[in-house]
Amino acid sequence: MPKDQGIGASTKRREDVRFLTGTGNYTDDINLHGQLYVHFLRSDVAHGKINSVDTSAASAMDGVVRIFTGADFEGIGGLPCGWQVTDRHGEPMKEPAHPVLAQGKVRHVGDPIAAVVAESVQAARDAAEAIEVDIEELPAAVDMKEAVKDGAPLVHDDIGTNLCYDWGFVEENKAATDEAFANAAHVTTLELKNNRLVANPMEPRVAVGDYNRANDESTLYTTSQNPHVIRLLMGAFVLGIPEHKLRVVAPDVGGGFGTKIFHYAEEAFCTFAARQLARPVKWTSTRSEAFMSDAHGRDHVTKIELALDADNNFTALRTETYANMGAYLSTFAPSVPTWLHGTLMAGNYKTPLIYVNVKAVFTNTVPVDAYRGAGRPEATFQIERVIDKAARELNVDPIALRRQNFITEFPYATPVAVEYDTGDYNATMNTLEEIADLSGFAARRAESEKRGMLRGLGVNCYIEACGIAPSNLVGQLGARAGLYESATVRVNATGGITVMTGSHSHGQGHETAFPQVISEMIGIPEEMVEIKHGDTANTPMGMGTYGSRSLAVGGSAMVRAAEKVINKAKKIAAHLLEAAEADIELKDGTFSVAGTDKSVAWGDVTLAAYVPHNYPLEDIEPGLEETAFYDPSNFTYPSGAYCCEVEVDPDTGKVTIESFAAADDFGNIVNPMIVSGQVHGGIAQGIGQALLENCAYDENGQLLSASYMDYAMPRASDVPFYQVDHSNGTPCTHNPLGVKGCGEAGAIGTPPAVINAIVDALRSGGHDHVYHIDMPASPSRVWAAMQK
Repeated sequence: MPKDQGIGASTKRREDVRFLTGTGNYTDDINLHGQLYVHFLRSDVAHGKINSVDTSAASAMDGVVRIFTGADFEGIGGLPCGWQVTDRHGEPMKEPAHPVLAQGKVRHVGDPIAAVVAESVQAARDAAEAIEVDIEELPAAVDMKEAVKDGAPLVHDDIGTNLCYDWGFVEENKAATDEAFANAAHVTTLELKNNRLVANPMEPRVAVGDYNRANDESTLYTTSQNPHVIRLLMGAFVLGIPEHKLRVVAPDVGGGFGTKIFHYAEEAFCTFAARQLARPVKWTSTRSEAFMSDAHGRDHVTKIELALDADNNFTALRTETYANMGAYLSTFAPSVPTWLHGTLMAGNYKTPLIYVNVKAVFTNTVPVDAYRGAGRPEATFQIERVIDKAARELNVDPIALRRQNFITEFPYATPVAVEYDTGDYNATMNTLEEIADLSGFAARRAESEKRGMLRGLGVNCYIEACGIAPSNLVGQLGARAGLYESATVRVNATGGITVMTGSHSHGQGHETAFPQVISEMIGIPEEMVEIKHGDTANTPMGMGTYGSRSLAVGGSAMVRAAEKVINKAKKIAAHLLEAAEADIELKDGTFSVAGTDKSVAWGDVTLAAYVPHNYPLEDIEPGLEETAFYDPSNFTYPSGAYCCEVEVDPDTGKVTIESFAAADDFGNIVNPMIVSGQVHGGIAQGIGQALLENCAYDENGQLLSASYMDYAMPRASDVPFYQVDHSNGTPCTHNPLGVKGCGEAGAIGTPPAVINAIVDALRSGGHDHVYHIDMPASPSRVWAAMQK
């Protein structure tokens, strides 16, 4: 019988009650007394010199309180970057300033030039249209390879180049890798693009700044995945507000996918303006505004080469990638194409030599940063596409080629500086072959061909590094913050528990899954546990939620705090039972003396902690509350194998996904239903990237896909019902829960599976010249590939 409580139970998400009944508390629901509204005047050119900004007419309009320009932020810090990369020559990356409002130049369409603060949204918008801006338009740098050539327009004149860094990893491997290619029996080469994406969470970004003159405290309400990090970055590096005078609150947040990790100009502006005007200031992004102000994702151009020996064993891998940074360095942007990408280039395979080169480039486009998976999807797409191409060139089965080169012994130290602790890639592949019914594919293909359709099968594997940490390692790699997590477990006198966590939930179900862990540890109903998060005023310092780290890092901090609580409770129980502490056992919410029938209930012990009439005061103080910080010793390494079947219409190039199967290894699983939901969502996003989504600019830096009229998001009809399985978990060996993380897997493993399937379909129809199609594989792109 399945469990109905604790770890392993598919407990229904308790937070869904308020979401489905319209009682959630999102940032836009927050309206403060005396509130003002801000509208940003944004650049409509990608690159230009600001000659003047005349706000006189706009300032005189009804309802306008004040108009801010870049001049108001002189002497105030710009938006900081949270990660510094050192290039292959030992030089630090180029790090140009990122002002809150443009100063001197605009550098991408959407760059904020002025901010109108008014009594209403409409008044602010009307006044923004009356601002006269004289911009001398300059040539734009858009194409990455062209941008690093001599004579290209400079995004930042002061650094004298558009090359942010030229990174090599592992540099010591380069000569040996080159030699392995020279001696290879076969080399497969592939050039590909990882298309630029817009995250498009359901809830657009919102910021509300407030200021209390009585105590000189500022509060920012914002749609953030990590409020403590925003407080640190904005307070220390932008506005100069001491952390004890700055509160950041992230209430219910309607999706993030990475794009709400970062500190944005609008957050700093609303906090700054509220202090200047002594009134609350609110900004709510429109969907169109989000396309040109939210950080974009992906946007890599790569050449990858795979070397094999005469027995088809992988001997070496090397890549050269151009990674788009956009116009400014977003908070974690430098780490995405380097340490979150290069370290995963071993994939699931025992390739002995790997060399990765990444050139990060500034362009006159919206900044690019982490998006669901962040570096891992880019690495997986490269590896799994080049392996599939190699299999076709060698005329061997793609699955057999993968199995032959799987890592099978753990722990395994890769040549790209990480150590996988556990995994069983053959087991996940075995499960995939079963749930995807690969043995029946030939019959399904024949049936499609009878209807004049081309059917293809695509398989791929993935591995990712999650729970970004440990702090001492990432510090050496350039992280400017620790990547620990924290939790406070407060037990009330009647036995109920409040857990205050530095992790933040924006769709992951923390309010459901975290109580399951506490319930399992103590043996009390999940309903007795409440989770608090998102407010820096009442949660311990934490790094937030991204990189599938909530349970692996945040949950581990909670476990450590709970263990402290249990240990103290055992001391109290031992006193009440007149027994030795070493003999006290806790099970099903009851403390008992081993080998006897003497026991005391959890609630009696917690009451004694707060009503210490019979209490070992000489040993411990009253109360039952503990805090723990957890800094992991390694990443976690989820992995899996995915299969996609498609039909392609040879007359139109239209691709229809007929079936999709995913077999994942997430280690131990707390709530299987939530995990399945995370995989489902990730697969949908991966299908979106593979078939539909593409953020495009023209040669002048104009955003061509700036709304849903031009940017195609997946709909229900674009995705099939999925077969998912996560029964092959190999527990993580270095966190107390044995969990690995699941939130990004679908977005990582899906794109190469879809493209592999499309290529297979076209080749089955006699188009043997087709080895690759860039994403998104639109009907026109697929049709054109068949015609070449």
